[in-house]
Amino acid sequence: MSVCLVTGGAGFIGSHLVEALVRRGDTVRVLDDFSTGQRQNLAAVAGDIELIEGSIEDEARVQQAAAGVELVFHLAAMVSVPQSMAQPRRAEQLNALGTLNVLTAAQKSGARRLVLSSTCAVYGDEPSMPKTEQSPLRPKSPYAVSKLTAEQYCQLFNESFGLPTAVLRYFNVFGPRQDPSSAYSGVISIFVDKLAQGATPKIFGDGEQTRDFVFVSDVVQANLAAAGTPAAAGQVFNIGTGRPVSINRLFASLAQLLGGPGTPDYQPPRPGDIVHSYADPSLAARVLGWSARVEFEAGLRQTIGAA
Repeated sequence: MSVCLVTGGAGFIGSHLVEALVRRGDTVRVLDDFSTGQRQNLAAVAGDIELIEGSIEDEARVQQAAAGVELVFHLAAMVSVPQSMAQPRRAEQLNALGTLNVLTAAQKSGARRLVLSSTCAVYGDEPSMPKTEQSPLRPKSPYAVSKLTAEQYCQLFNESFGLPTAVLRYFNVFGPRQDPSSAYSGVISIFVDKLAQGATPKIFGDGEQTRDFVFVSDVVQANLAAAGTPAAAGQVFNIGTGRPVSINRLFASLAQLLGGPGTPDYQPPRPGDIVHSYADPSLAARVLGWSARVEFEAGLRQTIGAA
């Protein structure tokens, strides 16, 4: 059992991680400013956690949250490419400088590991597939640039400040609790919401762009493995399935499960969006003993069942 801090713990992925930590008997503290996270996401464990409301931009609040913790799971961030294109300075403030605040507080508290939630967006449109951790990094959005800076701060603290860190580059995470009302939500939750309403989902581009969809419970297990594996310190891991799925295939699968129109509403591509992206997750398998276990269609059914 460990004393754990989860920043962004009221969010989609964070709340699933908080539940898993509580289930295994850890003492859990959550720091969240509820700008995108929701209190209802923590309803099942509200009596079992300490909740601190505040932003990772607030150094004093972050230090308060990190006091006495052994493990830090850092998920709080601006997570939207479109929002970062509209607010690049905000993305840098939250994702880069906010991470620096969390790292500094974790180091001062004597934490034994910090796990950063990062993103496959750091690879950009570099054409080689699948993406390995050694693939060239060509971020195409302020979101991706700011998350890459956060990764580099983690490497710095691991090498120079005595705080062991591990970085997880998530591919396209999906599952229950993704908020379809957000303009920046994941494509699956948006499609599910639209089809359930009998509306026609929009696809930006021709729909042949591919993504690596990884279910949220698998991402939670990757976090636990990265926190508990000594050899993970100082390393970066792709967290994906290694199996690309086109947006057109996603639409067809959901339309079959939910009913709805046979053809989506195709729109022009959005600036900053990446065309193809899928992972080589073999390093995570080798070092962490982790691999994605939930099949795509099974994950869709679980997501729909919880909607």
